[in-house]
Amino acid sequence: MSLVTEVVVPRYGIAWYPWAVQYFFLIALSYSTLWLAAPGLILGKQAWMTTARIALLACVSTTLVAPVALLADLHQPLRFWHFYAHPTPWSWMSLGSFLLPIYLGAVVLLAWLAWRPALKARSHQNDGWFSRVAGWLAWGEWQAPRAVLALVGAGALVASLGIMLYTGFEVAIVKGRPLWNTNWLPPMFVATGVIGGCGLILVLNRITSIRHPDTNRQMLAILVGACVVTGFIALTWFLDGVNAVSGSVAAALDSVSQSAAWRSTAIEGGIAGGLLATLAFVMRRSPARRKAMGWILGLLALHVAWMFRWVVLMNVQTVARNSAGFHDYHVAFGSYGLLGIIGIFGLWLTAVMLIDLFVPWREASSDPQAEPVATAPEATSISASFEGAPSHG
Repeated sequence: MSLVTEVVVPRYGIAWYPWAVQYFFLIALSYSTLWLAAPGLILGKQAWMTTARIALLACVSTTLVAPVALLADLHQPLRFWHFYAHPTPWSWMSLGSFLLPIYLGAVVLLAWLAWRPALKARSHQNDGWFSRVAGWLAWGEWQAPRAVLALVGAGALVASLGIMLYTGFEVAIVKGRPLWNTNWLPPMFVATGVIGGCGLILVLNRITSIRHPDTNRQMLAILVGACVVTGFIALTWFLDGVNAVSGSVAAALDSVSQSAAWRSTAIEGGIAGGLLATLAFVMRRSPARRKAMGWILGLLALHVAWMFRWVVLMNVQTVARNSAGFHDYHVAFGSYGLLGIIGIFGLWLTAVMLIDLFVPWREASSDPQAEPVATAPEATSISASFEGAPSHG
């Protein structure tokens, strides 16, 4: 006599949708571009000022848009107030709900202090609504000492470290998924975030028509270093699992060892990262190649940063938790899929264009009392670079 016991295991849908990928992607670009702006904007290194201006534009635009993706990922955005009505200090997500507004406020205040001299200068011009808006944004003729900008910048950097920690560890503490439950994940988020930040600055250097050669050179140098660090973390992470040093990493590798899709993803990621590092190393030695191809390398860097987060946050959820095998996931067309991704990109692009239209960010200075610097003749506005219109920024 044989007894057969049937076990029915429910299939749970994914908890995090592409909104989460967009948030983790944008917030990583935000704090990494803030770090890249620091040498010129906060420390006052003039050789870094052009890069700092572009980095600050990237930082402000991504910082403004990232919380929108986060609210959308809550599925019921209006329930965000629950984080503040019922705080749980032992939860990284709860801590992040308090850190994020502080960080956003510090970034906006830093940008306002850096852009204010140029806004005041614009307000004195007879430029119609642009002058009026600049006057409103400048908020008077008073002067702010250099120490205030440095202090606010230091506060923003400290807050960015909190954002970096919470976004990494709120995923790494999930013990139900071995592919997440590892201390290697937070530093990998940071390293790939720096790669994406460099890529975004390279792209903005091109599409804003600034095309400063020093910016390309500086970003490619940092990009090479970030790729080396990323490769070292990835290799150590893999060896950790192969040698069963960490139980969670070994379990993670075992859960995907029989998957051809995961093997192809690993190979594609290795090739993309290796190609990025090689091209960045070669191009940084050639001014002509940097000028012509820097923005293309920037797009590749953004692809690497985005795809790492997609694999970690979306592909990992297809690994069955209560049974063997994998669950299929296809990107939907609606707001929880493709349209949401396109919409967030469109919102970011809108933020960049509005800043470019109303804020003379190209004249930003590390000294709030300094006179705005002259804009390079070739540095036209973003809209003008496509339409041929005169620059308002």
